[in-house]
Amino acid sequence: MTQRSWELVCRAFWPLIESTLTATIPLALCSFAIGLALALVVALAKLSPIRIVSLLGTFYVSAIRGTPLLVQLYIIFYGLPFFGVTLPTFPSAIIALSANVGGYAAEAIRGAILAVPRGQWEAATTIGLDYWKTLRRVVLPQALRIAVPPLSNTFISLVKDTSLCSVVMVTELVRRAQIFATPAYDFLPMYVEAALIYWPICTGLSFAQKRLEVRLGEHVSA
Repeated sequence: MTQRSWELVCRAFWPLIESTLTATIPLALCSFAIGLALALVVALAKLSPIRIVSLLGTFYVSAIRGTPLLVQLYIIFYGLPFFGVTLPTFPSAIIALSANVGGYAAEAIRGAILAVPRGQWEAATTIGLDYWKTLRRVVLPQALRIAVPPLSNTFISLVKDTSLCSVVMVTELVRRAQIFATPAYDFLPMYVEAALIYWPICTGLSFAQKRLEVRLGEHVSA
């Protein structure tokens, strides 16, 4: 690395950290929270005995999982103004990322619900619980433990996927690195520095995921 590149990396370090804390992480957290709520609705729709509702849920999952996230970002960012809805870049990115999370997490939640033994439903029915109370009080708490690993992986992937939002001018970590690299046309050191910031974040999240799985396993065993 040349002296000029090293000075650029040092000068950019704190601005990159700031973008991570003020844009990348909030973007991932907001999108994941909204996406989880959407995923639960879609998962229940796919499990619905009403055929049209089930088909709508299936169509949504197929559309999200069958198209690239980058294309989804472009559709939201450039498509909403076409219908007269103009949003800042950050909310537009949240909409696209939330929709993407909803499509992938819906399958994890649906699989977790199906993994709960049928006897749990029957036992709840015998004590007088209706469908929604059974779902809320009996099934979803058990399904949550089953869904933790795939949902955790979805969140870790989402943190990295926020980098795609740089193409719609969201000033997150990668976009900030590009801004610093452009005047000197010295992109490689900046991208390496961005990667070295993503790495410990995702490693820490993976460690937290494993600890959570162990705690949930101990709770189940108890």
